[in-house]
Amino acid sequence: MGKVQLENIKAYAHHGCLKEETNIGSDYLVNVSVTTNLTKASISDQLSDTVDYVHINRIVKQEMAIPSKLLEHVAKRITDRIFLELPTVEKAKISVSKINPPINGDVEKVTVALKLKRKLYT
Repeated sequence: MGKVQLENIKAYAHHGCLKEETNIGSDYLVNVSVTTNLTKASISDQLSDTVDYVHINRIVKQEMAIPSKLLEHVAKRITDRIFLELPTVEKAKISVSKINPPINGDVEKVTVALKLKRKLYT
């Protein structure tokens, strides 16, 4: 087994419970780590034998473009698509961070993380 990781995917999106958040939008960072068998790809040197990180990035960008109230919901949608579209992925960990959240205080970011296994999807 091995991991394919995408770190700090930047996105501008309109998530949040407050009307101002959905109107104005915010900057977000998304991290994705998937567990899959990388043995065949390490020998064959063929993209078809691994998880295409370009495909993961596209999923993240598309799901981030759909407004949601909760970051948990966004992370779950990303995970659902990864398991649906990338059948060799066994586990996925997704974190979604809102940069400079509109809360009373000096907070750099708020992060929600989900860690799920494929068996929940069969």
